[in-house]
Order: sequence, then C-alpha cells, then structure tokens
Amino acid sequence: MTEITGPEALARVTELVEDIDFTMLTTIDDDGNLVSRPMSTRQMDEAGDIWFFTAEDTEKVEEVKEHRQVGLSYCDAGGMRYVSVAGNASVVHDRAKMEELYSPSLDIWFEDGLDTPGIALLKVTPTVTEFWEPSKGKIALAAGMLKSLVTRDTPDDDTMNHGRIVC
Repeated sequence: MTEITGPEALARVTELVEDIDFTMLTTIDDDGNLVSRPMSTRQMDEAGDIWFFTAEDTEKVEEVKEHRQVGLSYCDAGGMRYVSVAGNASVVHDRAKMEELYSPSLDIWFEDGLDTPGIALLKVTPTVTEFWEPSKGKIALAAGMLKSLVTRDTPDDDTMNHGRIVC
C-alpha cells in the first residue's frame, strides 16, 4: 500500500474525487448506527474541504452536530476507482460560499434557491483517504480478472493500486 502525506496529499485526493459527482455520506445516529445517504459533491476547495448543500432540519445535520466524524464513499465503477474519505463535518452558513457553489440544478431540493429557509452547507474536512484503482489500466485489470475466471486462480496482487492519504 502506498502512503502519501504532505503537499502532494491534497492534490491526489482532489484528483481522485473531482469528477465523481455522487458520494455516500455516512454519519452516526443516536443509537450508534452508521447511516448513509447519497450526496452531490459541490466542490473540493484549495484547502481540501469537500462541500455539499443540505437543509438545516435533516437527520444528517443533527447527527453531524452530535458526532463530527463522517465517512464519504466515492465509486467510479466504469473507471474501477474507489475512494473512502474519513473526516470531520460541520454545518456552515456562509452566504458568499453558497452563492459560489449554488447552481439551478439544486432548485429541485431548494424551492426558493438560496432564499430557501434552512438552507446550509455541509463541510467535510478529510483526515484520512484510502483509494483503490487499477494499477495497469482498466483493460489490463479486466483481462486479469477474465484470466482468473477461466483458470480459477485468484487475481494477481498487483491488479489494484491501494493507497492511503493522510491529510
């Protein structure tokens, strides 16, 4: 497993998640259960924070206020790329940031746009990110898996690159 730290860590996390729109946000409920729901990533900024829109009166907001630790799971099935982000979340009410990130596609959830009562931002600051991606490209990975199916052998250990990024 590759471990990345320092200045290149932020660039690598950005590269991994920037073109995957939806993630599963996992929070901890009052009973200690892990609860996940889909969220659309609005931005990963230059500081490494990942931003989402939310309504203030949701269970996820209550859960984040009680337990800041969250998980984000990104999946690019076509590219065979998987990313898991552990971080700390907070609810943010910054009108300028909302104006920067808002798009008309959000009107389906926020009827009055940025004037919708209770609209807020959810900011996730990553602490550790892990990723899995083909080490030799998608075609080589697919060929290796097909070979394993035919020969009934396990795939080679080097088919997927697994890395850990400490932010």
